Amino acid sequence: MKVALLTPLALLSSLPSTLAWGTLGHTTVAYVASNFVQAETREFFQNILHNTSDAYLAGIATWADSFRYTAAGRFSGPFHFIDAEDSPPSSCGVKYARDCGEQGCVVGAIQNYTRQLLNPDLNGGLRNMAAKFVVHLLGDIHQPLHVEHLEKGGNGIQVLFNGAHVNLHHVWDTSIAETLVGGYSLPLAEEWAKNLSLAITENEYKSMAASWLDGINLADPVTTSLGWAEETNKFVCTAVLPAGAEGVQNKELNGTYYETAAPIAKMQVAKAGYRLAKWLDLIVQAQVQKPEL
Repeated sequence: MKVALLTPLALLSSLPSTLAWGTLGHTTVAYVASNFVQAETREFFQNILHNTSDAYLAGIATWADSFRYTAAGRFSGPFHFIDAEDSPPSSCGVKYARDCGEQGCVVGAIQNYTRQLLNPDLNGGLRNMAAKFVVHLLGDIHQPLHVEHLEKGGNGIQVLFNGAHVNLHHVWDTSIAETLVGGYSLPLAEEWAKNLSLAITENEYKSMAASWLDGINLADPVTTSLGWAEETNKFVCTAVLPAGAEGVQNKELNGTYYETAAPIAKMQVAKAGYRLAKWLDLIVQAQVQKPEL
């Protein structure tokens, strides 16, 4: 992808550091979901999003990150995370009443925008926006540092990656994923999604993929997404900060740390896409099953 004369890496580095999974991760999550949704789901969301191409989800996967930095979208900033007030690495955990702030959080936002998608009386513009939020936020909730309060989700922890001074949040958003696939471009995201989808159906994730859908309940988005958040948050203690902030502060992370973190980041992207597909399928099935009044 090129914008003016910026390379993909330069473009990504110019964006705010709080983009969960970065552009590569979010786009890949969307492509994975596209590979698993039912045909009627594809048609439903292509219609809502006014895009009949294969990139109908991938094309809007990062919209919510851009929107939050506009005057009109500033209200949505808190929707991208939940501030788990835990104590990694000794104790990790998420409590909705404690950790979801007065201005909202990712768990509450998933509920809100899912309900909007389920409302056939809502105008097309609002349903379009709701779809964009749902696609994006299901990616966010699978990024460990979007389910952590410490140092603003790691934004305040300075580290090195390939010699570059970055913060820990950026490492999990962007550095790990781009190192895994060798950069960023839409074709790379699509190819990574194909590989992850194959891992789900035939290879390394085949035995666990069914369990990723356990507990999904469209009638209770809060409990469902809180379960995802709790699962994601556990990685803060085991993989993100296994030795606490002091264990990574000002340290080079493209080494042993990366070797441990990369498989988890990869699995979380796959998991987010697979769950997103199921969530979108359930939304469409609920539309079809509503009785005529």
